[in-house]
Amino acid sequence: MLTGIGQRTKTLTRTAAPFLMVATLAGSAVVVPITVVQTARAVRPGEVVLLTITTSQTTTPISVRAFERDWPAFKDDAHTWRALIGIDLNTAVGTHAVTITSGADHLTHTLTVRSRVFPTRRLTVDPDLVNPPPEALERIQRETRELNEIWRSSAPERLWGGLFIAPVPDPANSAFGTMSIYNGQPRSPHSGADFLSPTGRPVKAPNAGRVMLAESLYFTGNTVIIDHGLGLFSLFAHLSEIDVKTGDSVATGDVVGKVGATGRVTGPHLHWTVRANGARVDPLSVLYVLGRAQ
Repeated sequence: MLTGIGQRTKTLTRTAAPFLMVATLAGSAVVVPITVVQTARAVRPGEVVLLTITTSQTTTPISVRAFERDWPAFKDDAHTWRALIGIDLNTAVGTHAVTITSGADHLTHTLTVRSRVFPTRRLTVDPDLVNPPPEALERIQRETRELNEIWRSSAPERLWGGLFIAPVPDPANSAFGTMSIYNGQPRSPHSGADFLSPTGRPVKAPNAGRVMLAESLYFTGNTVIIDHGLGLFSLFAHLSEIDVKTGDSVATGDVVGKVGATGRVTGPHLHWTVRANGARVDPLSVLYVLGRAQ
């Protein structure tokens, strides 16, 4: 079982239907076949929601569908499954249905996504990292294809276990989703969390997984990507050193590199990106839902 999850029940958003409720109706027992408990820091773009699903079945797998995509679920015990759903940065505000199926049993759970206002940051960086020269375009396109392939190639089983940890002990100093303006030109929103860490600080794997990439990329500099399985990835950027290689298996707390200032940066820091089944989500949300209490 996932020890540690659910320890913050007083502050987390939680909803549930009655668990396998047995009622008497005209002398017959009525069993509720599927129930769900929702755990989240908030329900808004960039957040993750952990669903704990209990079924009357012990052998029938469940399927979860939300935001027009299927979400992997993993078994916790004989009757309990869990699914981590990411609310992408561009998700529309409003109600969204989560369809849960176990054999012939179905349940529709509603996620009400609230609005979120993202700040704006203005940065001055190397002009070639805002408007790349023609000779760099082929490299950038190749790296983009490589990254897209990685996001589609997660292990079908869960590689992580237990609680997630922060990769560095320093505080995050740049908000997820911030609108970025480089040298006066708007660019993509900030899809990760930045930590104000000094050069050379060891960067630790937040949980177990397999290294999918360990090399220098044009925009993110020295980069490491870890597949935690079931569509969950961690990307660490701007490293001064890389201490793993593609194909390595890592455990929670293993050092994968050191903080640096490579790529498109204004100074040394750690950038941590998380993808959940393709959704761009805030790493701090993952720590809040799946992580070690701070």
